[in-house]
Amino acid sequence: MVVTTENSQLSSPLLAPEPKPLSQIGYTLFSRPSTIIAFVVVLIFIVVAIFAPLLAPYDPLAQSILKINRLPSASNWLGTDQFGRDVLSRMIHGSRNSLIFGLISPVLAAICGTVLGVVAGYFGGIIDRVISRLIDLLLAFPELLLAIMIAAVLGGGFWNVIAVITVAFIPGFARVARASTLAVKQEPYIEAATAIGLRTPVIIFRHVIPNIAAPIVVLMTLWVASAIRLEASLSFLGIGTQPPNPSWGNIIRDGLNNLFGSPWPIIGAGFAITCVVLSFNLLGDVVRDVLDPEISE
Repeated sequence: MVVTTENSQLSSPLLAPEPKPLSQIGYTLFSRPSTIIAFVVVLIFIVVAIFAPLLAPYDPLAQSILKINRLPSASNWLGTDQFGRDVLSRMIHGSRNSLIFGLISPVLAAICGTVLGVVAGYFGGIIDRVISRLIDLLLAFPELLLAIMIAAVLGGGFWNVIAVITVAFIPGFARVARASTLAVKQEPYIEAATAIGLRTPVIIFRHVIPNIAAPIVVLMTLWVASAIRLEASLSFLGIGTQPPNPSWGNIIRDGLNNLFGSPWPIIGAGFAITCVVLSFNLLGDVVRDVLDPEISE
C-alpha cells in the first residue's frame, strides 16, 4: 500500500528583522515636525558652541565706555551691556559652557551612579543597605538645593561646577541602575553564568550592564537639558561660571542688574536657554520612546 501526500505549497510568512535602535530613533525623530525642529536647534547650538571663536563678531571680554547700553543694530545685533560688551558675542561664547557642562556632567554622573547601583543591586546585603541609605540621603534634597550646598563648599571654577552637577545627578542614576540590576539578576542566564563558574566581574560587565544600559541612556539623554538649566541657575546665583567669563546664567544676572539700561541680555540669554532645554527634552523623549521597554511597542 502506497500512501501519497501532496505537498501543498504553504508559504510561511517571513518575519522581518527587528529594526535597530538607532534606525528606530531616526525614524521617530524625523516623523514628527516638533522633533525635527528640536534636532535643528540642537545642531545649531552644537555648531555655535564648537566654532564660537570664529562666529563671535567681537571679543566677549572687550569693554568700551563708548558702547554702553547700545540698542540692537547692524553692528551689535543684541546690543551691548552696561560695560559696553557685545551681548551676542558673550552669548555665543557662553554656549560653550552650556554644552560642556550639559554633556560631561550627565556622562560622569551616569558612570558613577551606574557603578553604585549595580554594586548595590548585585551584591545586596550590607553593601546594598549602606549605598541605598546614602542615595536616599542625597535624594532628600532637590537637585538645585543640593548643587547650591556643594557649590557653596567647593566654590566656583570649571571642574568644581562639573563636580557639583555630577554629584547632584548621581542619586537618580544609582536608583535606576539598582532597580534594573535587581530585575536582571533574577534572569536564568545570570543563574546559568553563575553555575558554570564565571567570575563576578565578567558577569557584571558582560551580562548585567549591557542589559540595563537602555534606561541609563534614556535618563542621561533627558538630563542633558537639566544639566544646562542647572549650570545656568548656579551661574545666575554667582556660584557657577565666574565673571568675566561668559555664561548664559551670569549674562542674565548682569542684565538683571542693568534691567532699565538694556533688557536685551535677559531676553537673548533667556530665549536661548528656553529653546535649547526644550529641544533637548524633546529629543530625550524620542530616545525614551524607543529604548524604554515599558513605553516602546
